[in-house]
Amino acid sequence: MVIEGLDGAGLSTQASMLRDYLHKNGKPTLLTKEPTDRTIGGLIKSSLKKEWRTSPVALQLLFSADRAHHLSVEIEPALKDGIIVISDRYIFSTLAFGALDVDMEFLKTLNSKFRKPDLTFILDVPPEVCLGRLLKDRYHLELFEVKEKFENVRKNYLSLKDYFSNTYIINGNRTKEQVFENIRKIIDKII
Repeated sequence: MVIEGLDGAGLSTQASMLRDYLHKNGKPTLLTKEPTDRTIGGLIKSSLKKEWRTSPVALQLLFSADRAHHLSVEIEPALKDGIIVISDRYIFSTLAFGALDVDMEFLKTLNSKFRKPDLTFILDVPPEVCLGRLLKDRYHLELFEVKEKFENVRKNYLSLKDYFSNTYIINGNRTKEQVFENIRKIIDKII
């Protein structure tokens, strides 16, 4: 399962609530996140924080390398052991954000061999709401966190709705409880 959306849309909150809900119902789960906290993920985070620069293509190649490693050392072993994996971001983030500077078809090809998610939730929240939330929690904005860029990323996310089966667009501009209730109803039908 994957939770996707703009920064500030509540991805981490909903991913944690989903993990807790599944645990409470006796389902073994692993909550993970991209970019990872591993070596390649650290390079990505440094670039997003504008601590060092690389080309847009190199950054997207790093995202894919981080994902390949993440799948091999964390996601695939967990799935093999019967654990439900919840990922806070995955392929859609690469496509939605990466397509601002890199050709979408190139990004789709680059990520085409990776495992497809069984279930994806895109939390749809207006860019200005996301930016307001981010500025409440921190003092700086990262590489893509600009209203105009967020508007284009949001359009990219919405255009991806049918790219993978079992993708749901969830109105994330509500209380976290209301958003989770929407997710929970879908989960209860599927699991």
